[in-house]
Formats: sequence, structure tokens, C-alpha cells
Amino acid sequence: MTITAADRERIRRRYPPKRLSAAAVAVLGLVILALIGYVIWVASHKANPPVSGRIDAFSVVSDNELKATLAIDRPDPAQPVKCFLVVQAVSYERVGERWVEIPPGTERVTQVEVSLRTFKRGTAVTVDSCGPS
Repeated sequence: MTITAADRERIRRRYPPKRLSAAAVAVLGLVILALIGYVIWVASHKANPPVSGRIDAFSVVSDNELKATLAIDRPDPAQPVKCFLVVQAVSYERVGERWVEIPPGTERVTQVEVSLRTFKRGTAVTVDSCGPS
């Protein structure tokens, strides 16, 4: 069985040619590689912040006060740190917030006792941000 010119034309119309040229595919590939590189760069820098803070423990003292133990991990203990703490109610609304300044110290990991005032009973404390001051 041989393929005729009419068969070739019918097949050509059935299967349209590629829409992207080789140059367009190359440019698209470079853009994708650049985006992947950017994501890796951002992830590596955000994964290792200069200062990190966490709440180790907290207790509800009253409907208007919580006490928390804030742990700060900083590579350079001589660097003062500023952290923003947020208190949430059972309904997830913010009921209190406070900036806490930690002076320079001698230990890499420092624990600080913090008292937080609220306008409604708080049920959770989180560290919103922490960084050098």
C-alpha cells in the first residue's frame, strides 16, 4: 500500500504544525529556569532567618492577662532583638499584641518571661515576627 499525495495532504490537515518555534521554547525554558532559581534562592534565605523566636509555654492568668515564655535563638547574642507577639481568643480574633525587646546577652538561646494584657480572654499566643532591632 502506497501513500498518495492526497493522503499526505489529508494527514497534514488533520495534524496541524507545531505552534511554538524552537526560539520560543528556548526562551520559555530560560524563564522557567530563572523562576526555579529565584524560588530556591528565596527559600534558602527565608529558611535560615537571622533571629527566630517561639513560645515555649504560656498560661492564662485571668480574662485580661496571659504569661508566656518566649525563647529567642540568635547566632550573635550581642545583637538586641525585637519580637511581636499576638494573643488570640477562641474565636481566632486578635485580643492582644505586644512588641517585646530583648537586650543583648551572653547565650545564643535566651528565654524571657512576658506578660500580655488582653481585652478578652486569650487562648493562644504566637510570635508574629522576630528580628534584630
